[in-house]
Amino acid sequence: MLPTDLTVSAVVEQDGRFLIIEELASGRLVITQPGGHIESGESPEQAAERETLEESGCVVSTTALIGVYLWIHPQTRQQFLRIVYAADLVYRDESQALDDGIHDVHWYSLDELHRRPGDLRTPVVTRCIEDYLAGRRQPDTMLTGMMPIQQNVAAVIANADLV
Repeated sequence: MLPTDLTVSAVVEQDGRFLIIEELASGRLVITQPGGHIESGESPEQAAERETLEESGCVVSTTALIGVYLWIHPQTRQQFLRIVYAADLVYRDESQALDDGIHDVHWYSLDELHRRPGDLRTPVVTRCIEDYLAGRRQPDTMLTGMMPIQQNVAAVIANADLV
């Protein structure tokens, strides 16, 4: 069995549009929220804020845990576990060099994203925005007993929503 790919991301909304990055993944351009892996000694919230800055040039502040999502790639059966936070935009640093592989930064409405299902990196992209818009928030303590996350992936999966 392939190891679970554990990542974090941030849902950042401005005037009904959401921060989306366009990146090269597996040889094709895809769109997704800014996010990535948790580094050693980092909390998931810190990782979401750092990854958002590195991938979009946007400084954000996480405000709430929206949810934990598990997506299984239909062909490879690879598991992707994503911890998703709502975050407020503090400012955009235009001088910030973006991570390798980042092609562009966009602000899309949910309707615009729904019209581009073939461009989404995974279905989690729209699902977490839908949950955000529905007001879904998880208690701050949901992940507390599972730290460090990297060593407790099975417990996190047990609490994840399958997408």
